[in-house]
Amino acid sequence: MEKRNVSTPAIVVIWAASFLLSLIATQPAAAIPAFARKYQTSCATCHNNYPELNDFGEAFKRNGFKFPTDDDTFVKEPPVMLGAKAQKEAFPNAIYPGEIPGNIPISFRYSGNFNQTAKQPGVLAAAGFVPRTDLFAPNTFTIIGAGSFGPNISFWIDDDLSAAGSGANGGWGDGYLKFNYLGHYMKLPKNFLNVRFGQFELDLPFTQARTVYPSEYDVYGQTSIAPASAPGATTFLTTNNAFELGAPQRGIEVGGYAEADDNFNWSVSYVDGTNSSAGIDAGLLARNSKDVYVRVSQRFNLDRDAQSRKMVQAAGPTGPRDHTSIRIGGFYYHGTNQSNFGGAQFNFLGTINDPFYRAGGDIRFKYGNRFELFGMGMMARDDNHIVDTDAETIASAPRITYSGGLAGANFWVHPWLIAYMRYDFVNSPTDFASGVSQFRTRNRYSPGFQILVRANIKVIGEYQHQWGVPYTDPTTSNTLFYHPNAFSAGIDYAF
Repeated sequence: MEKRNVSTPAIVVIWAASFLLSLIATQPAAAIPAFARKYQTSCATCHNNYPELNDFGEAFKRNGFKFPTDDDTFVKEPPVMLGAKAQKEAFPNAIYPGEIPGNIPISFRYSGNFNQTAKQPGVLAAAGFVPRTDLFAPNTFTIIGAGSFGPNISFWIDDDLSAAGSGANGGWGDGYLKFNYLGHYMKLPKNFLNVRFGQFELDLPFTQARTVYPSEYDVYGQTSIAPASAPGATTFLTTNNAFELGAPQRGIEVGGYAEADDNFNWSVSYVDGTNSSAGIDAGLLARNSKDVYVRVSQRFNLDRDAQSRKMVQAAGPTGPRDHTSIRIGGFYYHGTNQSNFGGAQFNFLGTINDPFYRAGGDIRFKYGNRFELFGMGMMARDDNHIVDTDAETIASAPRITYSGGLAGANFWVHPWLIAYMRYDFVNSPTDFASGVSQFRTRNRYSPGFQILVRANIKVIGEYQHQWGVPYTDPTTSNTLFYHPNAFSAGIDYAF
């Protein structure tokens, strides 16, 4: 089949160039996000390319959304104290005093892209037409609230109020409360033992909820679904697991890092596992069991200067800078997919349990504020059973497995101009056997650029070379594959 590449009309190039120039020529933005207002500082203090955190931003987040050192010195909007200092001394005979932000700590974020996709084959267009060009999609507006309730309690809430131009399509993101320094009475390092509970993204090697890229990591969204049985069949496979690693979870996370060098990190999460609204609506994720996720990582600081290696701020002439470092980590997720509650599907059986796991490793190399290389690999396995409705028996079946990962590089041509290349892949024998994939491995290449017009405004551009999507030729009835390659360019700003 001939591949159809995306063409870019001259009018689009002229429009994009004019739009970009008009943004660069604007005056500095007066509105900045909540933490920038609180400390009267630039978003670039915590982000080299928002929303991804730099080294200082990571330390700020781990410290309960407070500066790692001398926080009271830098605060420009003092908090409202909830109680007098004497109440602290009188505890437990008085309510322990706390604080709330002086102003409502609310920020907003908007993102919308111009999209152009390859021309669809006629049969696909007839089944569900997708315009080749689409202006400002997904057109997402998000509200974010975050702050601290004192020296060791912090909170975060975010919600997509509108997505794809419709408030009904908005979705809840993270909403959690976090307690730092629980190891105080055990004489542990300051932030070696923390806990957060609510709904949150797992401690993934690379965040998807706050990624800088307009496209998601493919391996995070992969699911394990056994091949469907043929019509009239008397045997059925039980694995129907819509679990996605990248979706937010509801649960409790315990973790921390070594205060001495801030380089060793660990976390253990105990979560519901029912984390995909699509899966819940389809009845694929109802279960009584809970899942466990574990992650550890170690960063090696490669700065030559010994004093700089110990400084979180590591300030350069234009503000905080990242350390030159390499980080190595690993993670493991274990859960149990359950089905046939109360014999709903097979009345001669009880609840069917199919344990599953996701395990992998990651690496990231940073060369200061100029260059970054990163990668991750993951293996997945779901236990599976076969049910014979004639014999009314159940037996083990071949497991559903897949692997995948990602690799990428970011290069700061200037502090405000970033070029990148990302590669995503998923190897799923089940998808290939079911005809979902043209080959055993699905590959996607995504080169792009991002321009920080201001610290809180950026323009993005990304081309995606996609894998083949199957469709049936109406003339020959043969299965052909269409590559929905696409180019996206748009704006993203926060205030």
